[in-house]
Amino acid sequence: MKLVLAIVSNDDASAVTSALTKNNFYMTRLSTTGGFLRAGNTTLIVGTDDDLVDKCIDVIGSEAKRRTEIVPSTASYDIGRYASFPVEVQVGGATIFVLDVDQFKKL
Repeated sequence: MKLVLAIVSNDDASAVTSALTKNNFYMTRLSTTGGFLRAGNTTLIVGTDDDLVDKCIDVIGSEAKRRTEIVPSTASYDIGRYASFPVEVQVGGATIFVLDVDQFKKL
């Protein structure tokens, strides 16, 4: 048994959870916040059999697409002034961790 932790953008979360449900994966959905852009993320916790891990990752990857966005950035100058300018960053996609599960019980 494996535990799949998938961190996806809030923009992709509904599509990812729907696709996982259609493929008979059960999950727990947590609201989380990313550290870099301080943007909302969703962390999905999926327990699955060892032989279904690759399918689970493929389903997540099919719905969590990486894209480029322009976000405001602020630079500070030594004279106490700040300037705001747009910066292009990659967002979306998924960060996935797969962990071994020593024991699983459903009560």
